[in-house]
Amino acid sequence: QVQLVESGGGLVQPGGSLRLSCAASGSITSIYAMAWYRQAPGKQRELVAGFTSGSSPHYADSVKGRFTISRDSTNNTVYLQMNSLKPDDTGVYYCYTGRVYSSGSPTPLDYWGQGTQVTVSS
Repeated sequence: QVQLVESGGGLVQPGGSLRLSCAASGSITSIYAMAWYRQAPGKQRELVAGFTSGSSPHYADSVKGRFTISRDSTNNTVYLQMNSLKPDDTGVYYCYTGRVYSSGSPTPLDYWGQGTQVTVSS
């Protein structure tokens, strides 16, 4: 069974920084896509940043130049470095892994983390 464990959320003042981490575990063979989504109160979940194997990262326009997504393939971990945070960045951030091959399933599956709260407020 594949599990995603997120960490790094919290309360930060506008202009501050946070780094989110998401570690995937569970006899994983390969992961095709890794991404971060967020959901603000009363809004739909939206893609913040992500990439697929062999591709360059994609960022939402609202975070370009401020957020950086990176990946440690050896440890199946994805990070989101968030700088110059704004109140509009507040929300629950979810880790997503797509087309995950593992010994526990004959077909690739997608997985979501439990979410971590990010609050940007003075």
